[in-house]
Amino acid sequence: MTNAAIPRPTPPHPHSRAEDAQGIAFGAVMSAFGAFLLGSAGLITGQLAGLSLLIAQATGFGFGPVYLVLSLPFYGFGYRRFGAGFLRRTIAAVLLMVGVSMALPSLVGFRALHPGAAAVLAGAISGAGLLALFRHRTSLGGIGSVAMDLQDRLGIKAGWVQMGFDTVLFAGAFLVLPWQRVLWSALGAAVLNLVIAINHRGDRYIA
Repeated sequence: MTNAAIPRPTPPHPHSRAEDAQGIAFGAVMSAFGAFLLGSAGLITGQLAGLSLLIAQATGFGFGPVYLVLSLPFYGFGYRRFGAGFLRRTIAAVLLMVGVSMALPSLVGFRALHPGAAAVLAGAISGAGLLALFRHRTSLGGIGSVAMDLQDRLGIKAGWVQMGFDTVLFAGAFLVLPWQRVLWSALGAAVLNLVIAINHRGDRYIA
């Protein structure tokens, strides 16, 4: 044994603006494509995206505009917890996601799309998109910001808040969608959550 100190790993360099931009663009585009797959198969998912898909299917409005309107009340929670930089990146990601989701129907079509395939693919694709956004200190706004705020102020676990919202959402979906579609939607949401649970750790990310 020697007395030489074990060298510590060099801390990673922060992301550049260009790296943030490409990461946010990738995350927003993948999230839009995941929502497009679900909408094309008549499915939903959890959180604000799921509520937006459900409203879009029930009313005939596009997913993108519905999501944009529903997301507006949530930006204050994100700003209060994470600051102005997070808010700017989140707004940029949401606007890009909405824009891409509005363009996709005229660019992509499916001759056949099994709901099971749509659910699994959308869960994986959306999970990858969200991981990219998290890595670059960004989100798509929504229920997560409220959950973290309630956890800070009232001590209510964020996970319970999100789970409660999704429970109500999927229960309401049975009133609007055929039960088979709701079950396929639950599969897709499970895949997405599994991707996030396995791969998301804040200490792995560069600031």
